[in-house]
Amino acid sequence: MADRLKVVAAMSGGVDSAVAAARAVDAGHDVTGIHLALSRNPSSYRSGARGCCTIEDANDARRAADVIGIPFYVWDLSDRFHEDVVEDFMDEYAAGRTPNPCLRCNEKIKFAAVLDKALALGFDAVATGHYARLRADPNGLIEMHRAVDHGKDQSYVLGVLTQDQLAHSLFPLGDTPKTQIREEAERRGLLVAHKPDSHDICFVADGDNAGWLREKLGDRAPNHGGDIVDETTGAVLGQHQGTYAFTIGQRKGLRIGTPAPDGKPRFVLDIEPVSGTVTVGPRERLSVDRIVGVDARWCGSVPAEPLRGTVQLRAHGEEHRALVNVHDAEVHIELLDPAQGIAPGQAAVIYDGTRVVGSATISSTDRVAADVGQGAT
Repeated sequence: MADRLKVVAAMSGGVDSAVAAARAVDAGHDVTGIHLALSRNPSSYRSGARGCCTIEDANDARRAADVIGIPFYVWDLSDRFHEDVVEDFMDEYAAGRTPNPCLRCNEKIKFAAVLDKALALGFDAVATGHYARLRADPNGLIEMHRAVDHGKDQSYVLGVLTQDQLAHSLFPLGDTPKTQIREEAERRGLLVAHKPDSHDICFVADGDNAGWLREKLGDRAPNHGGDIVDETTGAVLGQHQGTYAFTIGQRKGLRIGTPAPDGKPRFVLDIEPVSGTVTVGPRERLSVDRIVGVDARWCGSVPAEPLRGTVQLRAHGEEHRALVNVHDAEVHIELLDPAQGIAPGQAAVIYDGTRVVGSATISSTDRVAADVGQGAT
C-alpha cells in the first residue's frame, strides 16, 4: 500500500477510536470517520457507558470527527449485525455453548463487512481504536502483536483476523498506555477524553444475559427448565428455568436448595440442552489440560510443526503455556498450565511470544489426568 492511504476510521463514540482517528490524520492519511449503526431500533439500546452502540455514542463520534476535522458518516449494518452476531449469540447459548459476541463482531462486522465496503468504495484500510500492534516480518507478512499496555491489550478479540484483513488494518494505539491516550484526547480538545470505557454486551440492555435470552429465544429455547444434578452423588440439588442461562464454571445464580454432601461450593461442570440437565460439582472438577478447537482462523500461515507457545482462553484471562498441534480441521491444545471453567464456544487464541498466531473455537475439553475415566466436558 502507498504511504498516504485513504482510511476509514471506525468511530464508536469512545476515547480510543477518536484518538485513533486523529492519529491516522497526523500520519498523513486521508481519513473519513464512520459510525456503525448496529441496532434495528437504536432508541431501545442502552444509554450511558455500558455499551458501545447507543444514540449518544453516535453523537459523541460525530462531535469528535468535527474536532478532528474529518468527514463523518453513519453506516447502517444492523441487519448484518443481527444475523451474524445476535443470532449467533442466541444459537450458541441455546446449544449449551458460551460465545464471545465481541470477537464475532470483529470477525463478521468490523473487519469483514466494514472492510469489504471500504475497499469497494476505494479506501485502502480501516483504522480502529483496538489496542494491538502490527509489524511486517522479513518476508513482508503482517504480524499482529500484543499491545504495550497489557492491561488493555485486545489482541484476543482480534485473533480471528486473516493476513488479508491485517494488511488493510491500522491500530494506531497499540504502542501507548491507556492513561496517555486519555491525556492526549484532552490535549486535542476531544470531549470524550474522560468518557468511561464501554463494557458488557452492547445489545443486552441491562447486562442480564439470562433474562435477555429468556425473552428473545421463546420457543427456540431447547428447554424451559430441568434438574441441577450433583456430579458426585447424582442427587438433584435444585431446578432451573432454562439451560441457556448457564455457562461452564458458573457459581452465582445456581439457586441450589439442597446443600452439597461435602459442603463445598458447586460450579457448573456440564450443560445438556436436550435433557435439560445442568451438572454441578466442586471447583477442582473444573480443571482441564486438553482442548480441541475447530473453525480455526490463522493470522498468517498454519503452523506446520507442533508449536510451543501460550494460549489465552478468555478476553481478559491469563496466558497458559501450551503445546499446539494442528490436525486437519482440528487444533489440539495441551495446556502445560491447567485452566478452569473453560466452556465450548469460547475462543482459544494462540500466541508465539507476543505474536498472535491464530484462533480456534473450543469444541471440547478433557479434565486433568487425575480425573482419568471421568470423560470429557
